Formats: sequence, C-alpha cells, structure tokens
Amino acid sequence: MNTKLSSAGIFVLAATLFTAGSAIAQQTAVRERVALSEAAAPYAAAPAAVLANRRAALVDSVGAGVVLIRSSSLRDLESDYLQASDFRQENNFFYLTGIEVADSWLVVELPHHGDPSATLFMPERNPAREQWTGPRPSLESAAEITGLADVRVVDEFEEAAIAAAARASDAALPVYAPLDHRMTGEPVYEQLTAAGADIRDIRPIMAQLRLVKDDFELETLQRAIDITAAAQRAAMRTMRPGMYEYETEAVIEYNFRAGGAERVGFPSIVGSGPNSVVLHYDRSRRQMEAGDLVVMDIGAEYSYYTADVTRTVPVSGKFTERQRAIYDLVLASQQAGIDVVRPGATVADVNRAARVHMRDHSGDLCGEQTCDTFFIHGVGHWLGMDVHDVGAYSTPFAPGMVLTVEPGIYISAENLGVRIEDDVLVTETGSRLMSAGAPRSADAIEALMGQRIEMR
Repeated sequence: MNTKLSSAGIFVLAATLFTAGSAIAQQTAVRERVALSEAAAPYAAAPAAVLANRRAALVDSVGAGVVLIRSSSLRDLESDYLQASDFRQENNFFYLTGIEVADSWLVVELPHHGDPSATLFMPERNPAREQWTGPRPSLESAAEITGLADVRVVDEFEEAAIAAAARASDAALPVYAPLDHRMTGEPVYEQLTAAGADIRDIRPIMAQLRLVKDDFELETLQRAIDITAAAQRAAMRTMRPGMYEYETEAVIEYNFRAGGAERVGFPSIVGSGPNSVVLHYDRSRRQMEAGDLVVMDIGAEYSYYTADVTRTVPVSGKFTERQRAIYDLVLASQQAGIDVVRPGATVADVNRAARVHMRDHSGDLCGEQTCDTFFIHGVGHWLGMDVHDVGAYSTPFAPGMVLTVEPGIYISAENLGVRIEDDVLVTETGSRLMSAGAPRSADAIEALMGQRIEMR
C-alpha cells in the first residue's frame, strides 16, 4: 500500500524517514530518526586532553624548531559567496586547538634543550562586532577549551613569532609553517624570509599525524557516516519517476541537518540517467525517468569530519536485468578491494584487487572490452576532516586509518553509470565497514525502495 502525499507534506514525511506500508515500518523509521537526533549535539568539540595529546604528537614529530599554524579568516559578507556560512576553521588549526575563532595563531616552540611551549594568539572580544556575528570565546574560556595555559591577544603575535624564530635561528633550528598561498601572503612570513629563517612546510607532518585517527575522531566520523547513511535510506524511500534530482537532493540535505550535521562535506551528487556517468555532476536539474539509474554520492560533515557514501539505485525501484548485472559486478569488485584492507596493505593493493576482479569477471557484459575499461578513476581516498583527506597514498595501512573504496563502471553510450562507495576503517586485524547502515546489495536496495512513499 502506498501513501499519497500532498506537495506540502512531501518533505515532512520524507525527512522524518517514514516508510509506507505498515505502522510498524513507520514506527521503526521514526525511532531511527529520533536516535540520530539524540545521539549527540550538533557540534562536538574534542576534550582538552585529546587536543593536548595531538600537540604532544606534533612535538614528537617535529623534534626541534618553531611551528606556526594559522586559523581561517572570516569571509567578506559583501563580496564572497557564502552558501554555507562565513567561517569554517582551518583543519590543522582546529585539529590542534579545537577552537572556532578567526584570525588566530598557534605558536609551538621546541628548543633543543628544555620544555616545549605552546601559545595561542587570538583577537580580543569585540561587543559591537559580536552583535552581528555572535559571541566569541574570551581569552580565559579559550584556555579552558584548548587546554593551553598561555593565551594572548593576537596583537602580540608577530613580535612573539619573530622572537621565537630568532631563537630557533640562533640554535640552527627551522621554522615550520603551512607554505600555502595564505601563509606566504602574511607579513610575518615576509619578515622571516627577509631575516633568512629556514622555513619548512609543516603540512606533510600534519598530514601524517592526521592519517591515524584517535578514538574521538573515529566517534565523530562515525556520526557523520551514520547521518549520511540515514540520508541515503531516506532518498531511496522517497524516490520515484517524475521527481527532479534536486528534490532527492533536498531530502538528503534535510536529513543531514536534521541529524546534526553543520554542512555538506562536498556538493551533493545526484545524477540520473545520462548524468550517472558524469563523475562530479552536482547541478541536480534533470527530471528522473522510469528506467534510470541514479548515482547518489553524498557526505554530511559533522564537527569538521565528513562522510563519503555513494549508492546507485533504480528510479523505478527495480533494477533491469542488465543494470543488476553491472551493479553486481561493481559490488563484487568493491568487496574484493575491501577484503585486502588490513595493516601493511596499501591503496595500490586495494586498487589492484578491485580492478583484477572486475576484469576477470567481466564476461561479455561490456562487449569486446573488459569492464575495467570503464572504471575511469582511482579506487578510493583517505577520509577525515577533508573528504579527500591529507596523507601520502603510498603509506601502508595502520589501525585507525580510514579510506573510501569506490569502484565504478560508466558506459556513456547506454547512460549507465554505477558507483558504490563505502567508508572503511583499518583495524588491528583487518577492516570494518563504517557505512554499513546504507544498503549495498541490489536486493536490499530494492526491498527498501519497495517501502517508498509516492508523492504528488
């Protein structure tokens, strides 16, 4: 039995994850939605002890020298496009401090002899400005949030940084900073360069630190993934021929926000029919038709950690025989890749396993060519604070690393694109599928879509 909805009721029921067909199914969906709402606040800051451990790991990695880490700046409300908000903290700064304050600096001084020191420099509170932007932490509350005893006004930063760099130079020690365009445009960088400081890029060191997630990060990332999996299920339950891609995108992103996500981790991809073979299609303008496949590549960002989960589903709720054959080959190839994820393996091993399986099991599905010919991108990427998170892809897997595994087949001549992407945690003995909450098999997808709500 299908439930008919007026246009005014579409998003209310879709976004609360009601399933049609029975009161029991509806109650289950409501509980699922409520559980997500009650699981955590919309923002979870790392405890000060966790932040201190991260800074200690930075000290161990650098050894000796001075480290300068810059925060993000506010964007200009008058000249910038602010589709999300006017501020998102710089990842490395947030990773080490847990504080959302613009135009701030972290200075870590690591002498050859003696104890390291860390100082946070941030703007003083400005009541007039806060009437527009909301209250920001005081120096005292910032010390409590970060666990840093030394918090000063940002006006003192340049003098303190130059003095620390001079001490490092006297001891033949380097200065580490993120050598991106933002840093190289800073007056302090110009002053350090003019003084002949040995300036090195801190980003590779930070990338290596962020590759292995601590327990707090894994909990936060799992939350983002759970929100995303719930949005995938909601999209499957509400999809029907005649809907526009943007309607499905609206269901997805409503569920992101309803689940506590601050923003999307990247522009949502909802590509149907001919758009299913466009890897980063994000316009969501096409009307979906019976017989189409829809690639939904989406990720909620929760407390600075983003998920990345892709499902490919039939608009009509049932795969055609050919669609299912291609889908099953992609799924089996993905599983072959996931099966080799364990400590000591590499992304190259995962890529090889997925491609070999796809090639060896193609049969005549893709004509005279094997289907891996139509697998036109890498098998996956690191996942964390960025959707394509930092870290060298040659790094052997270690427990606590998280990557995506996402093979695909894209046959443009048939408007037939299939991509399946899951988020995988490397464990002590192998791996764990973090995104198992989103149905993967063709049977499971069809069963869920069979419970859908028809909308008019």
